[in-house]
Amino acid sequence: MALLDILEFPDPRLRTCAVPVMAFDGELSRLIDDMFETMYAAPGIGLAASQVDVHRRLIVMDCSNDRSDPLVFINPEILSRENMGVMEEGCLSVPGIFDEVERAQRVRVRAKDRDGKVFECELDGIRAVCLQHEMDHLDGKLFVDYLSMLKRDQIRKKLEKERRDQRPAKQDSDKVPAGVVLGR
Repeated sequence: MALLDILEFPDPRLRTCAVPVMAFDGELSRLIDDMFETMYAAPGIGLAASQVDVHRRLIVMDCSNDRSDPLVFINPEILSRENMGVMEEGCLSVPGIFDEVERAQRVRVRAKDRDGKVFECELDGIRAVCLQHEMDHLDGKLFVDYLSMLKRDQIRKKLEKERRDQRPAKQDSDKVPAGVVLGR
């Protein structure tokens, strides 16, 4: 298994709409395993393939405290939504930012499992919210899109500044003299 890079807002690749998964093979199984490992390491409770720059309709989730409830949703469709409510959300692609979003607190979903078998289930509470949040990623949407333009702009600027501040300053000793070939 391998840790995958998680795209961060405002990376334009996060706006790509995912295509349905067609092949249920070893490559898909490895991707699912890598996504679980990446999500747990982040740490998070849900991860859409779009967040790791694989634009296929695939979601992994585990809302338990002890990693005992891993769920895989391939080509998910929400069949019904009930009980709208507000819950604070965060996102691995928008690190350190949390805000309230209104979503259905109960959903019925149809999807395929890692073997391509169709199933339906009902999710409520955090699991319902998490699924809707991750499905938004598959459609190129982020939870910050539910916020005002002003708030979204402030978040973008804050994250860009944090990234700039994290980059190590280039030292003169790091520069390679002209004419020197690396890798020999």
